[in-house]
Amino acid sequence: MMQIYEVEAAQSTLLRRAAWDALNIPESLLNRLATLFGERISPEEAVRRILADVRTRGADAVRDWSQRVDGVTPPTLLAPAAAIRAAYVEVDAEVVAAMRQAAARVEAFHRRQPALSWIHNDAQGTLGQLVRPIERVGIYIPGGSAPLPSSLIMTAVPARVAGAPFVAVISPPQRTTGLPHPTILVAADIVGVDAVYVAGGAQAIGALAFGADPIARVDKIFGPGSLFTTLAKRQVFGIVGIDGLPGPTETVVIADENADPQLAAADLLAQAEHDILACAILLTPSRKLAEQVQAAVLAQVEELERAEIIAASLARGSGIVVTASLAQAFELGNAYAPEHLCLLVSDPWTHLGDVRNAGGVFLGERSFEVLGDYVAGPSHVMPTGGTARYASPINVNDFQKIVSVIGLNEQALQAIGPAAQVLARAEGLTAHAAAVGRRLQ
Repeated sequence: MMQIYEVEAAQSTLLRRAAWDALNIPESLLNRLATLFGERISPEEAVRRILADVRTRGADAVRDWSQRVDGVTPPTLLAPAAAIRAAYVEVDAEVVAAMRQAAARVEAFHRRQPALSWIHNDAQGTLGQLVRPIERVGIYIPGGSAPLPSSLIMTAVPARVAGAPFVAVISPPQRTTGLPHPTILVAADIVGVDAVYVAGGAQAIGALAFGADPIARVDKIFGPGSLFTTLAKRQVFGIVGIDGLPGPTETVVIADENADPQLAAADLLAQAEHDILACAILLTPSRKLAEQVQAAVLAQVEELERAEIIAASLARGSGIVVTASLAQAFELGNAYAPEHLCLLVSDPWTHLGDVRNAGGVFLGERSFEVLGDYVAGPSHVMPTGGTARYASPINVNDFQKIVSVIGLNEQALQAIGPAAQVLARAEGLTAHAAAVGRRLQ
């Protein structure tokens, strides 16, 4: 059952953000770590040791940890081209067609985004910027019970549009084949990545960060994953760039009294089925709608295959909040800063200006979040955990960097050199001041 909250109670429970890593680690996981490492250690320490081993021993360590953690030693760390071609046989033709359609729409959207190089000349010389792609990009794609070819498309396509010369995907091996899931292989082929590597977890992140032949070292790592993958990304940051520290997925639905309770319930359930940590929240000023959605959720969940996961998700971090007004619903939504914000309200376009913090905003009952997950066009890799207050969805700029261009002349030196000299002396940097002074003399 999805609980209904009053605003005050929701603010101290459901809508209260905790640090992404402030998790109660299950005893079963700590016990497994004790078995793997011979002593009781934290997940952070486990990741630190795996990364150190990969940095020291390279591919041998990747294979060893794959066997110890995942129970499979991949026969190769680089998926052969023949295996990628053969994967098409194992993937339904409708799925292949849908992935091609998704890739085309994602590309069309991101073609509108690229930043531009520019040069400005005046009497004092030249200033400008060069936009250059990140040269080597690595994308981690989980491969568990629900492999995510859509996440590969949503990340690799913007990288390609940005002009990244080398884009690699890394994904865990299946027990049966020792290779990534066939849908991952096909998606990688559709978007044209340069390499598909075979590894999962912290060892995969370490291989991308340090290199583990044949896995090439990259400059920036993208992609979602487990707690161990996220901890590994945090620990290698600085050696390589990272896209962020993604947490559990989340959706906030703002609905008024005219919303269809069946559709609102369907949208909430679609979010809740991701995993037990997913958050699905409804904000509405209508108690009648709240009760109708609560009943619809209870009825619809019985028809779904992942009912057990959904039930756990709804009980843990999901719920319905009855607000005093629609304006208060938007205030709460902006404070929560959700990954997805869905507006099931009359004339949603009139409320677009009320949205300040969200990874993506979905306007109306025909523009719902599931379309954004797959084929709408913008990347579905969006900021979670409240980071939409300052972060953006994956976009072309994430795969580019700016090189500033400074080409000043004597006139500029005479105009701005004295100020530079004054500031240098104010900071106690006399060599800086002297470098200016020698040119002014």
